[in-house]
Amino acid sequence: MKREISALLAAVGLAIAATAIECPTARAADVIADWSSIKVPPPPALKSVTVDPKATALLVMDFLPKFYCADKPRCVAALPAIKKMLDAARASGTTVIYSVAGNFTAADTLKEVAPLGNEPVVKAHADKFLGTDLDKILKDKGIQTVIVTGTAGNGAVLYTGSEAALRGFKVIVPVDGLPSEGPYAEQLTIWQLAHGPGFAKQVTITRSDMIKF
Repeated sequence: MKREISALLAAVGLAIAATAIECPTARAADVIADWSSIKVPPPPALKSVTVDPKATALLVMDFLPKFYCADKPRCVAALPAIKKMLDAARASGTTVIYSVAGNFTAADTLKEVAPLGNEPVVKAHADKFLGTDLDKILKDKGIQTVIVTGTAGNGAVLYTGSEAALRGFKVIVPVDGLPSEGPYAEQLTIWQLAHGPGFAKQVTITRSDMIKF
């Protein structure tokens, strides 16, 4: 009996080994080992969207001096498109909410996209819901949809956008409204928001000129 069991175990071992040889991918490799061979996935399709101003809020996050925006060429270049969207949102009566981080205040927001005196401001790091009353502000105003803009994409936009979706809000992400250190960080942000498990179905990827208020 022992011989039969030993023979059986040996056969199973040989079968597993043969499978591994025939299918090398059966053995897991870490992402660093695979880094140079990873192919960029196709971009998500941009979708036009029309929002209800009464139930929508535009989040304008961390357009601040120094390393937040003023020192980033991609952020400075994005300001005109963001200002145009901000002007359209205000003209339609859409709620506009700002955020700041670090030691900055609302008064430090770059003048091109600076808040008006009556627009709410929250202060937090990447996730603007964390430790703030952002959720309450949105719900008190009957907001169901948030348009998420800010810098950096892989900071405020990614974490606030995904958290908003997880809380049940519909999330609109304009690809020209999340300037970061470089295009890879923006690509990472868009891919994760478009495909993230548990919240991607709540997210619409668009461009600022494809949003109608």
